[in-house]
Amino acid sequence: MITLTPQALTSESFDTYGQVIETHKAKSISINQGLTTRYHDLFRVDVDHQGGYPIGNIFRTQPLSLPYRVSIMERHPLGSQAFIPLHDKPFLVLVGSKGDCLKAEDLELFQTNGRQGININRNTWHHFNIALCDTQDFLVIDRGGPGKNLEEIKVQGEVWIGAIDEI
Repeated sequence: MITLTPQALTSESFDTYGQVIETHKAKSISINQGLTTRYHDLFRVDVDHQGGYPIGNIFRTQPLSLPYRVSIMERHPLGSQAFIPLHDKPFLVLVGSKGDCLKAEDLELFQTNGRQGININRNTWHHFNIALCDTQDFLVIDRGGPGKNLEEIKVQGEVWIGAIDEI
């Protein structure tokens, strides 16, 4: 049995799985007569495979009770999927290595600082949103269009997300 504890989400630690969406390292441009700062090119939307197009959604996620046994993961073979929190609340991100099978030891768990979003690369295994304390809304940018863009897999082995002491 494996019990996962989250590591801090950083651009470097998450690079294998996608991009961290945050402003502190981003190129900033003053626009709109100096009243707005544009944080430029934060992530790349990858959705054009097989005639896909970008869509925007709001996902309203109920908190997950911890500890939690992970059994199913998903991936989107035709497009990336970005999650941008609409509240300043930390959430967990569970991802796994690419391939056609997924073992408990292939998983990594990250905790955001509440202001970071993520863009999960196309074809990367991940768990659905993991809100921690309260219901949380996310702006989700992903793929619309033809083709099957969701695959699910059972995780081989027993893996749990442990209780989180501080949020």
